[in-house]
Amino acid sequence: MKFTVTLKDPDGFYDCITEAIDDSLPDGLTLREEKALKEARRDEIEERMRKWVESGECVDIVFDLEAMTATVVART
Repeated sequence: MKFTVTLKDPDGFYDCITEAIDDSLPDGLTLREEKALKEARRDEIEERMRKWVESGECVDIVFDLEAMTATVVART
């Protein structure tokens, strides 16, 4: 049996991206440098995620219970 689940979680994507960016920042940045780096990284991450995530909040996952797999569907 196969079925698709659509998940919508704007806060989840935003919060996880923010946490990943914060964890990746080097020490010793000025506030201005930190702000610019965070913005640039968020733009890059969101651009790359558009392959799977619509509007920064929706993702489709296909579950195949015979093969015991779950696959994130690429957006067209």
